[in-house]
Amino acid sequence: MILTVTPNTALDITYRVRSLRPHTSHRVSEVVERPGGKGINVARVLAALGHPVTVTGFAGGGTGRAIQEQLTATPGVTDALVPVSGASRRTVAVVDTSTGDTTQLNEPGPLITPSEWSAFQEAYAHLLTSASAVALCGSLPPGVPVGAYAGLVRTARAAGVPVLLDTGGEALRRGVAARPDLIKPNADELAELTGSHEPLRATQDARRRGARSVVASLGAQGLLAVTPEGRWRAAPPARVHGNPTGAGDSAVAGLLSGLVENLPWPARLARATALSAATVLSPVAGEFDRPAYEKLLAGVSVTGEVSAA
Repeated sequence: MILTVTPNTALDITYRVRSLRPHTSHRVSEVVERPGGKGINVARVLAALGHPVTVTGFAGGGTGRAIQEQLTATPGVTDALVPVSGASRRTVAVVDTSTGDTTQLNEPGPLITPSEWSAFQEAYAHLLTSASAVALCGSLPPGVPVGAYAGLVRTARAAGVPVLLDTGGEALRRGVAARPDLIKPNADELAELTGSHEPLRATQDARRRGARSVVASLGAQGLLAVTPEGRWRAAPPARVHGNPTGAGDSAVAGLLSGLVENLPWPARLARATALSAATVLSPVAGEFDRPAYEKLLAGVSVTGEVSAA
C-alpha cells in the first residue's frame, strides 16, 4: 500500500456563489463537504487510480469524526488517523462561478501535545513496515516541531521506503536537509527555499540542498523535473480553467503511482500533469475529471534529456 501523511487534516467546505463581492451577503448555490488536507486529497486520487492507500495524521473533535466517517466510506482508502484532544480544522473555499476564481480560508488546526506527537511517531513507524512509498504532505498543526518532517523523512529512509515531501517554508527547508527521495514544491515554495525565481536554477539548487529528485509545479506551464536520471519539462496540451484547489495534490498522486509502478520519468510526469489539469476541471479537491484526464494524458508534451551514465 501507499501511505500518505497529513498532520493537519481538515474538513474541506466548498461554497459556490454566482459572484463573490466583498462587504456583501451572498446566496450559496451549492455546498460540498469532503475530508481534506493535502495527503487526504492525494489518497483519494491514488485510490481512484486503483492503488490501495492508507491515510494517517491527526483527527479530533466533531470535525475529526466527520473526516473519519467520510474516509471510511471512500473505497480503497484505509483510515489510520491518530486521535487527538483538539478539534481538527476546517477550510472554506468560495468559488465564484462567474469567473471560476476561488477564495480559500484555512484554519490553523488543533494544538498537538507532546504525548500525541509521540503516539503518532510510533504509529507512523509501524505503518511504514507495509508501505511501498510514503508522501508527507501539507502544513504542520500547532505544537508539532517545525523539524518534524525531517525526522519523518529519516524514519522512512531507515525503513527503506521511498519518501516524497510536499510542504513549504521552514518545514520544507529542514525536510530537504534530511534527503527525501522527491520534493514537489510549487514556484513560490521553490523560490522561498532557494532564493531564485528562475525555475531551472532553483530546482537544481533544491537538489544540492538534499533532495534526490525535484519536481517543480509551475501552474499552467506544467512540471519541471530534475532527477539523477535526467531533466524534463511536461506541459498540458491546453490551458484549463476551473478550481485549482488540489491540483498539486493530484500531481503528487501521479508521481507516487508512477513510482510504485516503476514507470520511467517521462511517463510519471505526463500522468502527474494530466491529473493536475483534470483536477482543475473538477468542482472539489481530491477528485479529477476522468474523461478529461484520459484526453489530456494523450496530449501532454514531455521534453528533456537523459543524464549520461
